[in-house]
Amino acid sequence: MKQIVFVPSAITSTEGTSATVLPRKSIGAENSFAEDLSDEETIIIKLQQIAVTLKKRIDRHQASGRTLTLKVKFSDYQQVTRSRTFENCINSLDTIITEAVRLLEVVELEDRSIRLLGISLSNLDNQNKLQIVQLSLFE
Repeated sequence: MKQIVFVPSAITSTEGTSATVLPRKSIGAENSFAEDLSDEETIIIKLQQIAVTLKKRIDRHQASGRTLTLKVKFSDYQQVTRSRTFENCINSLDTIITEAVRLLEVVELEDRSIRLLGISLSNLDNQNKLQIVQLSLFE
């Protein structure tokens, strides 16, 4: 009996037979917080840390993308996303941070605390590249 193992962006057989590899459609990073965030300065610091993780993943995939998406989940588990699509591909850390903060500014926080923040990049320039990449468990 063949055993099939799921790997992000790919399906492969453990017996070394042919594999179907799918192109990556987005690259993202997010963080759930043990304590909800309500202080604006702390929220921005956490957003910057998530952007650094995203940048490392973008670099590892040698990718850039046109659409940046911010994901915010509140302590009541309501979730909102905001995105911006650029004319040209982006991949610089400064641009990611600046635009993520701009997207956060249009989210109506209404004195609610944040449980999770995430940033993703899509409309990647590597749509024709096929990749098999194993993410680190502790990144």
